[in-house]
Amino acid sequence: MTITNGTNVDAKTKPQYDPEFTANVLKATGPNSNSRVARVVGSLIQHLHDFARDVDLTVDEWMMGVNMINRAGQMSNERRNEGQLLCDVIGLESLVDEITNTQLIGADYEATKSAILGPFFRRDTPPTTNDTSIIKTMPKDGEVTYMHGIISDAATNEPIERVTVDIWQCSTNGLYEQQDPDQAEFNLRGKLTTDEKGYYGLYCLRPVPYPVPDDGPAGELLQLLDRHPYRPAHIHIIAGSNKYTPLTTQIFDRSSKYRDNDSVFAVKDCLVVDFKPIQGNPKATLELVYDIRLAKKDA
Repeated sequence: MTITNGTNVDAKTKPQYDPEFTANVLKATGPNSNSRVARVVGSLIQHLHDFARDVDLTVDEWMMGVNMINRAGQMSNERRNEGQLLCDVIGLESLVDEITNTQLIGADYEATKSAILGPFFRRDTPPTTNDTSIIKTMPKDGEVTYMHGIISDAATNEPIERVTVDIWQCSTNGLYEQQDPDQAEFNLRGKLTTDEKGYYGLYCLRPVPYPVPDDGPAGELLQLLDRHPYRPAHIHIIAGSNKYTPLTTQIFDRSSKYRDNDSVFAVKDCLVVDFKPIQGNPKATLELVYDIRLAKKDA
């Protein structure tokens, strides 16, 4: 049986479409096309056409999809990527992340696992000195955390000097600084460099769960699918240097809600961390030790 317009119909009654149409579209690709582009786009065309026939996609429904993509692009800028968020809520970015990492597996050691970039990364974060605070606007309910660790070579365990470590997080109201006019610019963003011992350290906040923005196509899609918009408490990290494959990842508070049903499907067990009470440090009430293992680019 097949579902058409919400009713069960016999498969024999399903409309029949031109069986040569998709083949003709694929044949239009020229002999001098880029081979990788031809493969990727050709597969995309085949799957999209099969999808349209499978659900008997109408012009009105197709235009709803086009308008959603258009609005995602119109809402995106250097501080927010709504198109990426739309990919996140359907699990596409997390799937691509898994595919990419699976292709890199093969060494007899294991580097720190990756996770999705997310839509709120900023490339223009200024440099931050180790052991300083990235909290420029302190919320009343914030728990200050001393976060630190060693970045090492995944194969040799030797510490790596001069690794750039980008770290960013939302505030306790669930908003990143570019979403919130009450936060100082670059609040809760740091760009550190490891010392000769591979050390990085900073003061940040214990992260909180938050909903992804629901004022655009991604939020509308979640509502149509009867899904919640929440992400578990997490901190974003990018670490890399000239000789090492850049790592983009997230770490997740073990005690957080939504860890088992993240709205963007990014949680991995090996990225779950514990925030612990700290003694003798007047600047923080919690400590998070997080070491990172990087793989060389030729690994």
